Amino acid sequence: MPARNLNVLICGTGEYVTGFSASITGAARDKKAGIVALVLFDLRRLGKIGRIHIVGRNGTKFPTIREHLLQKLSHEYNHLDTSFDQTLPEDSVKNDEKAYKKAIDGMKPGDALFIFTPDETHFEIADYGLSHGMHVMLAKPAVKTVAQHERLLSRLQLSSQRCLAVVDYHKRFDPIYTDAVMRMQKSNILYFYSLMTQPKSQLETFKEWAGKTSDISYYLNAHHLDIHSWALGNKMKPVQVSATKSQGFVAAKAGCDSKTEDVISLNVTWKDIQTGNTCVGLYTSSWAAPNKSECHSQQRFHALTTDAFVEVDQAHRGYNYTTDENGHQSLNPLYMKYTRDPVTGDFAGQDGYGYKSLSLFVNACLAINHDHKSPPDFEGILPTVASSLNVTKILEAGRKSLDEGGKLVVIE
Repeated sequence: MPARNLNVLICGTGEYVTGFSASITGAARDKKAGIVALVLFDLRRLGKIGRIHIVGRNGTKFPTIREHLLQKLSHEYNHLDTSFDQTLPEDSVKNDEKAYKKAIDGMKPGDALFIFTPDETHFEIADYGLSHGMHVMLAKPAVKTVAQHERLLSRLQLSSQRCLAVVDYHKRFDPIYTDAVMRMQKSNILYFYSLMTQPKSQLETFKEWAGKTSDISYYLNAHHLDIHSWALGNKMKPVQVSATKSQGFVAAKAGCDSKTEDVISLNVTWKDIQTGNTCVGLYTSSWAAPNKSECHSQQRFHALTTDAFVEVDQAHRGYNYTTDENGHQSLNPLYMKYTRDPVTGDFAGQDGYGYKSLSLFVNACLAINHDHKSPPDFEGILPTVASSLNVTKILEAGRKSLDEGGKLVVIE
């Protein structure tokens, strides 16, 4: 008989998981208390999660992380249990690149694996987890190449439809984005433009891999590529990509590799599978934005359809907050709402779309484990690995275009 609740393994210990960052700038200001660990701790309080394991590369961080979680979460939310049932590698180990294998070996089929690690590590960890019969959630982007993506799809087929694999494209659960996608789908999309930025202070956190093993397009353009692809559905496919960049002004001076791009724009042609009609998508991302902007991330898109404009400015929700300490801020509590229940003091941010992305995956895993659902039932409902292949095709083609001086890359 399957367990009543879900045992989980978190792979990754960074700011998105725990809110802890060892960089001199600390965690991003919208993630001071983390996302993944908080959600899973809360779901354990609610009875949906059983054991919580976590694995990283540097075990010497764990004592600090435990204290950080105690201060930021347990003391804030009515003594929330922030303990892990297992942490790997051991606290005395400074570096173990393969600790994830030992951690996965200790899990069982039907358990869930949350992968929030640098982009280049996603594939090998997910492949190993799926080979052990685990459900998998990947941070965006899912993987870096089409070959890796197709390998995961093959692994899922071998699981006899028992494993669910999704990507944490949490913007799908933003009620405004969801509504906008519905409106775009009422007619044909002719043009889609998106912008997403992060402040240059984030380069201190990311300089270990920025410009070396991944880039800002993989890291940020992935979000709006998914939204546009979701809106287009199965009607259109990407057929060619060209990429342009700004380089040398910010990232290289922040201690990153000299090849690190400051801004990347992808120009993508989409083609209707039946009619041959085309539309254009332009996706721009940057980590060179001002450190003292009114919000952590500028995020917006504009779409022109055959009978409408659809425009969303996620960075400005009409909710402003100004203090002596931090100046003017534009807040977005729809993402993660770090509020307490006024009566119990428990965490009360379950309706944030950052929370929902994780909790809906947990609910799906439990439904599959108890034979109420099967993984195919979640196609079109959750951002599955199967439904995100076009995003990987575009991101990889964009990287090839940049490496070849902006050359047009045809997607077969």
